[in-house]
Amino acid sequence: MATNENFQWGRVWFYLFDPQIMAGLRSTLILTVSAMSMGLVLGVVLATCRISRNPVLSTVAGVYLWFFRGTPLLIQLIFWFNFAALYPRLSLSVPFGGPEIVGASTNEVLTVWFVALLGLTLNEAAYMAEIIRGGLLAVPKHQTEAAQALGMSPLMLFRRIVLPQALRVIIPPTGNQVIGMLKYSSLVSIIALPDLLYSAQLIYSQNFETIPLLIVVSFWYLLCTSILTVAQRRVERHYGRGTPGAPAPRTPGSLRRRIAGTTQGGTR
Repeated sequence: MATNENFQWGRVWFYLFDPQIMAGLRSTLILTVSAMSMGLVLGVVLATCRISRNPVLSTVAGVYLWFFRGTPLLIQLIFWFNFAALYPRLSLSVPFGGPEIVGASTNEVLTVWFVALLGLTLNEAAYMAEIIRGGLLAVPKHQTEAAQALGMSPLMLFRRIVLPQALRVIIPPTGNQVIGMLKYSSLVSIIALPDLLYSAQLIYSQNFETIPLLIVVSFWYLLCTSILTVAQRRVERHYGRGTPGAPAPRTPGSLRRRIAGTTQGGTR
């Protein structure tokens, strides 16, 4: 790889910090954070409905999960991008033929940014709902019953008992979903949103330097996923304290030396 001239490493370094590539990277990060945040919020709502005793809410949430987990994300993005073919105009009007209150052309509302955010959010919410539901169900029932017997309010019970234990189950797969969202966001290039991949495609469609630009894109994705992986491990270590097999918390150097000195003094 180092000696193969076809990799064009000189061109790789030339495009690594290209303004167009940097703008695409910024769009990718914004899209990832926005879609993941909204997907997490919607996932909490869906998970709550899924474990609800209300059969209507449970069924609606189940159908949502069945549809969005059962169809490819790429198809969903293309569908929302062509939504104007079904409804050329989106409007809010008085029922039964009344006047229109507010409305606009579908193409004006569903811009490429809105379509990308909508598609990624709705898809991610389906997966986050199952992750959150699994975390909530993993909390032993006898612990919530004991907390209720002690007179804890529902809010305190959730904050003190349910949430800390559920997060130990929720955090690891959520970290994987964040990394996956970063990579899946490259699919929005199919609707011409200028993300990291599409920005590179625009450049190599003009100069035909495909390999160097794909290496540049891969480098930035690898860098971002590496940072997210380190952050995920730190969060897992924080919420995994006290569980069997969890790594021991790191002791600051000065405190560690003080403990060692105290131990040696006691031995003498």
